[in-house]
Amino acid sequence: MASSENKNIRYICHDNLKYKVLKHSIPIAILFFTASISGVCWAQTNPVDSLKSVLSKSKIDTVSVNAYNHLANYYKDSNIDSTHFYAQKAASMAVKTNYGFGLANAYINLGNFNLVTGNYKAALHHFQKAQLKYESLLENNTTDKAFKNGLARAFASAGIVYTQQNNYYMALENYQKALKIYQEVNQKTNISKALNNIGIVYKSQLNYPKALEYLKKAYQQQQAIGEPNAAMTLTNIGVIYFETKQYSNALQNYLQAQSLFEKTGNQLGNALLDNYLGDYYANQNDIDAAEKYYQKSIAGYEAMNNKFGASLAIYNLGKLYTVQKKYADAMPLATKSLAYAKEIGVLDQIFHSEKLLSELYGFLNNTEASFAHYKNYIAARDSIANQEANKKFAQAAMNYEYQKKEALLTEKGKRQTQFTLFIILGSLFLIGLILLIYNQIQVKRRLILQKEVAEYEQKALHLQMNPHFVFNCLGSISSFIVQNGTHSAVKYLAKFSKLMRLTLEYSKKSLIPIDKEIQSLQNYLELEQLRFNNKFSFTISKDDNIEDDLALPPLLLQPFVENAIIHGVIPSKENGTISIEFSLDAHNLICTITDNGIGYATSKAIKENSVSVHQSMALDITKKRLEMIATSTSKKAEVIIEELGNGCSGTKVTLHLPIQYIEKPTHNSQPTTDN
Repeated sequence: MASSENKNIRYICHDNLKYKVLKHSIPIAILFFTASISGVCWAQTNPVDSLKSVLSKSKIDTVSVNAYNHLANYYKDSNIDSTHFYAQKAASMAVKTNYGFGLANAYINLGNFNLVTGNYKAALHHFQKAQLKYESLLENNTTDKAFKNGLARAFASAGIVYTQQNNYYMALENYQKALKIYQEVNQKTNISKALNNIGIVYKSQLNYPKALEYLKKAYQQQQAIGEPNAAMTLTNIGVIYFETKQYSNALQNYLQAQSLFEKTGNQLGNALLDNYLGDYYANQNDIDAAEKYYQKSIAGYEAMNNKFGASLAIYNLGKLYTVQKKYADAMPLATKSLAYAKEIGVLDQIFHSEKLLSELYGFLNNTEASFAHYKNYIAARDSIANQEANKKFAQAAMNYEYQKKEALLTEKGKRQTQFTLFIILGSLFLIGLILLIYNQIQVKRRLILQKEVAEYEQKALHLQMNPHFVFNCLGSISSFIVQNGTHSAVKYLAKFSKLMRLTLEYSKKSLIPIDKEIQSLQNYLELEQLRFNNKFSFTISKDDNIEDDLALPPLLLQPFVENAIIHGVIPSKENGTISIEFSLDAHNLICTITDNGIGYATSKAIKENSVSVHQSMALDITKKRLEMIATSTSKKAEVIIEELGNGCSGTKVTLHLPIQYIEKPTHNSQPTTDN
């Protein structure tokens, strides 16, 4: 689902840890942490009992530091607070005893804690401190595999943070460094994890073929060595198939991953996969299955106090209830998702949750609360846009620095004047690139604002038009009751009630499916047939090439149909006919309303001596709506009114509308981890 809107979300895992970060256009994926802590091996059956036994008996500080670090690493999948507690113990004791290897491992564990809890700045700080410590240790012992493995792990962990921050250049650089070291020390398990994470970065950049290439390489290695984290890689592959609408392949990989997760008892992996399965079944319209898996995902995340994943799963379930119009059930879920998102500071989840709350309050007719959440949604959207702009500027600067370093290596030995010229040209290029990016961002923001203004003007025009339409219908009912008696009046009122329900439902939406518009027109015309004692007949036809999800703005055709009845066929002495046709050309939906009434010119002459302000207002509003549609879609939207014959044989109204479809929810994606 949020996947759905979402719209767009990504997951990252370090070993079996997963975290969620939302991004407008990127789906969920799973990152692996690299290796677990290197050092002493603990052979007893229960690792916790073994480690605690060592702590109670050992008088050697370095052994105690190693034990604390192993406990911190052990609890990372089940009790992250314990990870923090034991990592702090290990760091404190390592500093006192000047045990560099133990301190570096403690930094990794502290980084893992901050990564799981969403504090990326602190996580990156600890991973970089670990890098410096491992590099210092390797200066005195360049062949120590434990030091090399630790350094690779620190690089891979930093790569996960950069991936979460959408800094893909730095993420790839760190993953490649980690992969190179793992290949040197022949760490096959961690090689597969690094391959997986590189695949996730390519997926985040929507380079699906490259992503699948790396993920399948990772899975082949994992199969060969019996790596439990193969389930994560299968999940990632399933996500890509889902995103590319290969649903059968997606489900096949999800079910394989589910079987492996059950064998390994990976709580976090199960919680994430349950969320994906919820998205899959929601996409397949299996509402019961989708609800079941979202609830399982929420329970799993909350049992681990993983508010990252819980916020997304709760949002997805709330969105599912909203689509089912279970607004009372959806409201507490949207509120809870927003609370979690604010607590952990995930701006994109705040963006989606605020939008959902605004919609829910709108459905419940609480306009004040709806507008308050809409303002928060707009503020979050603008903050995200600013962050994206800053990231692009920073990335451009980093790319420039990287190119400059490469140039210095290749140009070493050339004259100073050539080097200076290169720097000047590079600087000019960078300035031009920054100006171009800034200009594109400003243009995009202006277009978004213009579109929003157009949408809200359309909704305001709906509100102007609805009271007029109700007034006309109530007047018709009054006249009909006087003229036709109780039995016919009851039949008329039943049809009017149905039409009112449809009108109220559609007026909340900017677009409705074409079949719903046809249903509304059918009901309205039947109502008017009763009112005027079958003075006219009508037909409504639709081209076979028109798809069911093709959409148009609600209540757009009704004023023209009403004109055809009131000012066309009713004043005529003969029984009338009205024909409504929907067809397609290369770029537009064509809606044609034809009557055999008295004609536009004759009707206009009659109306000049009567009060017609209400109908004129409806037509003026409709024309204004067409202008707004043309502005917001940048496509043709116009109405043409023409006589049939010499002004006395009917009128033809033709609307040219842009081809639009009902929007469907999008899915989300994620990376894998390393520890």
